[in-house]
Amino acid sequence: MPLQTPSTKLPRVGTTIFTVMSQLAAEHGAVNLGQGFPDFAVPQRLVDELDAAMRAGHNQYAPMTGVPVLRQAIAGKALRCYGAQVDPDAEVTVTSGATEAIFNAIHAVVRPGEEVVVLDPAYDCYEPAIDLAGARAVHVPLDPLTFAVDWERVRAAITPKTRLLMINSPHNPSGAMFSADDMQALAGLLRGTGILLISDEVYEHIVFDGRRHESVLRWPELRERAFVVSSFGKTYHCTGWKIGYAIAPPALSAEFRKVHQYNVFCTFAPAQHAFAAMIRDEPEHDEQLGAFYYRPSATASASSCWARG
Repeated sequence: MPLQTPSTKLPRVGTTIFTVMSQLAAEHGAVNLGQGFPDFAVPQRLVDELDAAMRAGHNQYAPMTGVPVLRQAIAGKALRCYGAQVDPDAEVTVTSGATEAIFNAIHAVVRPGEEVVVLDPAYDCYEPAIDLAGARAVHVPLDPLTFAVDWERVRAAITPKTRLLMINSPHNPSGAMFSADDMQALAGLLRGTGILLISDEVYEHIVFDGRRHESVLRWPELRERAFVVSSFGKTYHCTGWKIGYAIAPPALSAEFRKVHQYNVFCTFAPAQHAFAAMIRDEPEHDEQLGAFYYRPSATASASSCWARG
């Protein structure tokens, strides 16, 4: 009997639109607005630290959870920016980009037959990861003009099968942000349920107009049930390095790491050392990127992200 091609596990998925648009832009010499390529340089200090790390011999496998100095720096950043006490050993896991972190979180906790609530439009990696877990994505549309969340529509989408809710603020692609009222509504919606949360915060530092990024890390009631996902690619203009991380309570991190260790095991070691140095020694980079650089008066200045809170 001849070998037959197996049926696809992702029947609604083709080549990602990012690949399609980037190829078209290259073919036609067009400005590529389809993929988030920063058109300005990586900070020189970061490049120097990467070079130094490679020359110092940090070229072998990193620890599965991430190099300790980077996990400690991430925990320090969470405290500085959001007032969150994070255990770098039990709650921080370094990943190969935020996409891997999102995939790991979904597969760590979602089982076949369960449901995941997704707010549309959503980043394109969400639903395929849900499908591969044997679960179903339940779509709730955002307001088409403001991209605000109708929390009553979210409530109506929740069923006994709902395992997970996914949020994204600042939002890709609109740039819309959750307010403190949104976070309170979200906490009230999830209170008393077993529903878990993924908070995609990749654009946490690219916020303008004096707004405050309402990270889930600021909200203890939400943090206790959440995977908070971010990355360095957008913040440091180096999307090709693909380094991200997830912060989650110890029990959720333990499940997350079970998937992570058999997905990529670990990620690019020299870059981890470079990012650790940047976070530790040049915090003003992310403070001045947009999200946290805020001058309430002509004479005042923010000395830390948390000063904005």
